[in-house]
Amino acid sequence: MIDKTSKKKTVVVTGSVAYDYLMSFPGKFVDVVVPDRMHRLSVSFLVDEMRKVRGGVAPNIAYNLALLGAAAAVLATAGADAADYRDWLRDEGVDVSGMVIHKDVFTASFFVSTDTEQNQIATFYAGAMARAASLSFRSLEHTGIALAVISPNDPAAMVAHARECRAMGIPFVYDPSQQLARLSREEILEGLAGAEILIGNEYEFGILEKKTDLSETELLSRVPVVIMTRGAEGSTIALRGGTPDAPQGAVTMRIPAAAVRGEAVDPTGVGDAFRAGLIAARLGGLPWDVAGRVGAVAAVFALESLGPQPERYTPEAFVARYRENFTLDGPHAGVAELWAAG
Repeated sequence: MIDKTSKKKTVVVTGSVAYDYLMSFPGKFVDVVVPDRMHRLSVSFLVDEMRKVRGGVAPNIAYNLALLGAAAAVLATAGADAADYRDWLRDEGVDVSGMVIHKDVFTASFFVSTDTEQNQIATFYAGAMARAASLSFRSLEHTGIALAVISPNDPAAMVAHARECRAMGIPFVYDPSQQLARLSREEILEGLAGAEILIGNEYEFGILEKKTDLSETELLSRVPVVIMTRGAEGSTIALRGGTPDAPQGAVTMRIPAAAVRGEAVDPTGVGDAFRAGLIAARLGGLPWDVAGRVGAVAAVFALESLGPQPERYTPEAFVARYRENFTLDGPHAGVAELWAAG
């Protein structure tokens, strides 16, 4: 189980390190998609804006963890163009000793267009990420690993990292999300084996269930905690019965989304911020229903920012947003206790 004795024990996040190229399409993708011509799909979108920002799932999660005061490390590969990125992460409080720079290749790149309905179409170039399978958690053993996050990465690396977590007894979150399209059924099942938490969005769970032939209930029989994010509808956290978190039987909690101030700016990285908030809260000993709400608040900070890494906010600002959306009474008081002092 997750070691909750100290939120300062390190969360090691594996996954992509990337530069994101964010583009805005001033219309709706569905208006130019012809359903009966999908077998001959050929669509071009003229975008109004493009911006290059730091991204990649591993730094996104690690950076948000650091914002929330958790000790976070990145175990990932990047290209020669990522030296400044690595230095920035270090300056933001992320342990980058496990971020290996390969000077003969470019850093992974994520190209995404977002329409006016916050729908996205994206492509991803692997670059240095293709070498991530060579990395080992043993290089970060000295940090005292509380939890590993296996997020979208080179498929061979995701399999290797899950296998090593099981061998070393490291609890881990399995977060295949964007890589479900590339992972085989066998690779997915191996990733699920021994995981403490499975997380993804509603659409990704549809892919996962299609590829594995496992229903949500069957997934819960393999992984004790199954979390599904549902955009503006919030999220659900399903706990397997007979575990310390649900001793009397299986429980499914519906977690509401937090409110956005003004308009949503960019959905890129919102799920990563949610993951960081939830993990930081659990490491701090908060119950699942509160941790889910912490994730929801972290998510809106990202949604209100351009790019996947929100501007630095203070612990006081975070607690104020939590109070504004939910409450600080009862079990929620732990949020103020955990973050008000930084």
